[in-house]
Amino acid sequence: MKDITGTGLSIIVKASNTFPLGILCTAFPDDTDPLDFPEITITESGMGLNGDLVTWTSPQPLQFSLSLIPGTEEDTAMEFLLEANRAAKGKKSANDEITIIVNYPDGTVKTLKPGRIVSGVPGKGVASGGRIKTSTYGFVFENKV
Repeated sequence: MKDITGTGLSIIVKASNTFPLGILCTAFPDDTDPLDFPEITITESGMGLNGDLVTWTSPQPLQFSLSLIPGTEEDTAMEFLLEANRAAKGKKSANDEITIIVNYPDGTVKTLKPGRIVSGVPGKGVASGGRIKTSTYGFVFENKV
């Protein structure tokens, strides 16, 4: 029987300039998926004029999202990383190259690199029920090993 427990997951986020030693993330929320890889399309297809199937592949970025409990050390560090890499008038971006190391409970380790942080929560939102909203940060990567 295969055990598919996710409890015990840990993720290390390394940012070349801002956090070169990495941020260890273990404070995962209960109201959204802590770790997500959206589906990607790796092959396109079409039909020639006379019904011949043609296919082609093109490289696709690997998208990755990380959700953290708001207000934790990890969330504070990720909010800082987002701000450090945000471009604005009179502000220079850190241009961090991101590496993420995912340590699954079954001992599997996956490394995503090189990448960039592409989205995140610049402040704390509050849900109508009175709870601070979970912080989710988006990344994009060239490869996974």
